[in-house]
Amino acid sequence: MNITEQKKAVKAFVEKWSTKEVSERGGYQIFWIELMQNVHTNFIDIYLPDVRVIIEQKKRGTQLDVKAKQSDGSCLTPFEQAKKYNNELFPDEKAYYIITSNFDEIWVYDMNKERGVYEPVKILLPEIFKYSEFFKNILIKKQTTKIEVEEDISFKAGSIIGKIFKALYKQYEKVYNPLTDEILRDLNKLCVRLVFCFYAEDTDLFPEHNYFQHYMDKVNADKFRKELIDVFETLDTDYPNRNKFIEKTLNDFPYINGGLFDGKIEIPQFDDDLKQIIHEASVLDWSKISPSIFGAIFESTLNPVTRRKKGMHYTTIENIHKVIDPLFLDDLKQEFETIRNNQKNKKTNLENFQNKIAKLKFLDPACGSGNFLTETYICLRRLENEVLKELNNGQMTMETSGYKSRIKVNINQFYGIEINDFAVDVAKAAMWIAENQMLNETLESVSLVDSKALPLNTNDNIVKANALRIDWESVVPKSELNYIIGNPPFVANTGRVSNKESHSKKIISHEQKEDRENLFGKDGGILDYVACWYKKSAKYIKYTNIKCAFVSTDSICQGQQVAPLWKPLFEDDGICIDFAYRSFKWKTEALKSATVFVVIIGFSSGSKTSPLLNGNVCDSRQVVFQKSNVKQEKISLSAKADIPLYERGYFETPTKLIYENNEVTLVSHINAYLMDAPNIFIENRNKPLCNVPKMSSGGKPVEGGFLIFTNEEKKLFVNKEPKAGKFFKKFISGEAFIKGDFQWCLWLKDASPKELNELTLVKERIKSVKLFREKSTKEATRKCAEMPHLFMEIKQPDSDYLVIPLTTSRNRRYVPMGFVSKDIIANNGTSFIPKASIYQFGVLTSKVHMSWMRAVCGYYGPSYRYSNNIVYNNFPWCNPTSEQKVKIEKTAQAILDSRAMYPDSSLYDLYDPVTMPIELRKAHKANDEAVLEAYGLPKNSSETEIVSHLMNLYLELTKDKVKPEKKTKKSREKKANK
Repeated sequence: MNITEQKKAVKAFVEKWSTKEVSERGGYQIFWIELMQNVHTNFIDIYLPDVRVIIEQKKRGTQLDVKAKQSDGSCLTPFEQAKKYNNELFPDEKAYYIITSNFDEIWVYDMNKERGVYEPVKILLPEIFKYSEFFKNILIKKQTTKIEVEEDISFKAGSIIGKIFKALYKQYEKVYNPLTDEILRDLNKLCVRLVFCFYAEDTDLFPEHNYFQHYMDKVNADKFRKELIDVFETLDTDYPNRNKFIEKTLNDFPYINGGLFDGKIEIPQFDDDLKQIIHEASVLDWSKISPSIFGAIFESTLNPVTRRKKGMHYTTIENIHKVIDPLFLDDLKQEFETIRNNQKNKKTNLENFQNKIAKLKFLDPACGSGNFLTETYICLRRLENEVLKELNNGQMTMETSGYKSRIKVNINQFYGIEINDFAVDVAKAAMWIAENQMLNETLESVSLVDSKALPLNTNDNIVKANALRIDWESVVPKSELNYIIGNPPFVANTGRVSNKESHSKKIISHEQKEDRENLFGKDGGILDYVACWYKKSAKYIKYTNIKCAFVSTDSICQGQQVAPLWKPLFEDDGICIDFAYRSFKWKTEALKSATVFVVIIGFSSGSKTSPLLNGNVCDSRQVVFQKSNVKQEKISLSAKADIPLYERGYFETPTKLIYENNEVTLVSHINAYLMDAPNIFIENRNKPLCNVPKMSSGGKPVEGGFLIFTNEEKKLFVNKEPKAGKFFKKFISGEAFIKGDFQWCLWLKDASPKELNELTLVKERIKSVKLFREKSTKEATRKCAEMPHLFMEIKQPDSDYLVIPLTTSRNRRYVPMGFVSKDIIANNGTSFIPKASIYQFGVLTSKVHMSWMRAVCGYYGPSYRYSNNIVYNNFPWCNPTSEQKVKIEKTAQAILDSRAMYPDSSLYDLYDPVTMPIELRKAHKANDEAVLEAYGLPKNSSETEIVSHLMNLYLELTKDKVKPEKKTKKSREKKANK
């Protein structure tokens, strides 16, 4: 339909369904079919499992935010009904969107939101036409893309090569047990060689289709090894040097070169099962694999434990483009479009542009299996193909000079450093495959003489080395390099690689610690391993025009890691951040996904050039622009595209880009927290920055579990020893406080020696604590064996207090905090403020403090990690008027009153984004607005605007103050002596 036809259709649709009497069951199918047929498209492909959408349709008049009683007795809103069903689905079936409707209104919930805050898009029936594209994107099954096909085939290939790897491993084990490093390298090389043969026979590199498969199928299993050795030797031997009596079928294999088949490797005997697996692999169409995700094959052959230990992660093509597009590719595409649309000196400009991209050089200093390098190569070659088409005026032409003189972009522009030798082999093979595939794409529009890809170009630019110890100048001189890209190892100092792993376990290895210390000295002890690549790059690019962009765990821009990493990078190495993707979920691993939270940071040595904009604008995306008055507005980048944006008054200084939640904000500066705010570093502060009560951490028990009891254990214990009952007190951790699932502890602080001696069972517990502490490897714990009846740390306040759980899910908009009795013992999973006021509670539970917390706190796997010294002590408090303070006190009390309306619900229930009561939502919203007013901020301020404002306040409050004191060993000893 054209626009006019759609307008007529929607008018008829709205008139019909505004008055039509329909039941929930009788009309919803027709309603949704007509919506898609008449309003959006005349082609229906609405199979909801395919698009992963759940629709909960209600009868007209049903309120979509009101709970209704269900058959099982529960009370749920329509959305909660749908979500309950969604929770029962398998992970790969879960809904992307949930839609609720009562015919007059349609509410759409995006289930992909980063923090799980499900606020619906509310659409009235007459407004449906405005959302035409929106519904198309949600409800119409998209055509399978070439990338999706390539990914699917690549994953299948990865699965098959994994089977080959395991089968070969067993064969090697029959002779070598355990397998030596040398044999493992041979095993890896054998896998890569086999993969290349599978690919070559499907892409006309071998004499005919399935040539390798047919050749090897004729061989019995007991002769398979010998024939494979002969094939590899032939592939590595140029025709003049081959044996004069070689069989024709063997001699027909081409000369490969490039080092792929160079050197002999140990090959085991084959059995019938292994031969059959090789046959199955040959049957797959390897011509369609994506060399950019060839790492899937690499990772599938490695033991998952080994992969996790070394921090290796596979990156999707989509995410690679989040790195390379703003770094350089958008600029190049824009430049090409400008040349293409300008007829003046067009041929010369096109040739100059081709020469320019053929001279660009790239380094991935943690290249793994080469997916960043291969995708970058493919993008440049496709851009070059467009240049060739323009030079030929879009006509198919015959080039008599041969392809090597017409195709100038080549794999030798790409450099990599990788510590794993197998990955090096895979990366080189991936580049060769990419080179061949791109030649085939070129031949679709330009006919070239001498267009065979063999023999391969020698590719020695990907080297095996520890990137943090090798001199990068020995790989590629900085005077020749343009860009550094990559996804360095996701190895955390505190085990945040996976939320399934123990977060207390430090997984960084001894060798990696040495790497870090070589770059940062002793001050780098808290940094994640990925920080080393930033430091090494900053030193390498100093005083150059080289631009860098890395994917990193988001922890390097949060909490206590920010100052030791970014302060020297800014102040000593002189780098500046050009663009950044703020924290988002990143799915990694080729065949087994693990979710981490990452940032992408583009940086350079004091560069002032915008990574996207170079005068004119090149596309029509909707972008949020940042004006000098901080007010944001959306404009189309295609509007007035002939006028540079800085000439339209949008920028007083060169621009940087911040990507977040599918929006791009153009700003003049990006700080270490990836915010449009001054360069500040929130470091440990022992006392609050403002005049507010001190926050303390809960006490650390360290008692081996002998003084802590479940509710049932406590009952049994008191039944046996009734006099011990008075020494039991409720005991909470941060998690227990949120879930309302408290435990009990023996609190013997005020027990006399006589009382303890009379309690036989208690005394046995105390002896067990003493023995547990004496066996500890920590001196401080052993010392506390002298007072085994007490917790190792006693910090309990003597008044009621406000408790803050230190760890809480990112899905929650607010950290659940609340007031508890002084008789409840809080452990070190909490922090508390004795005698906290209702006003202080209101500020701390507000959107303002939560925004600050999210910006500067540490992260514990998928959870926020609140901190006294980083978050609370550095928080800039407002100075409200008496009226504003009273208002905050009222809204804070309303939050507590709203909670009290649900005495059977825990904070876990109340602050779940799905089950949070409407009364509590409204109370928090009112409190947010009251606190924002006290800060002088509009009530609709975004988190970015709030944090920017707070960081400016912080700068004002700290400019005349002494720097936060650092805890040194000497200062700790001095404090202990006091």
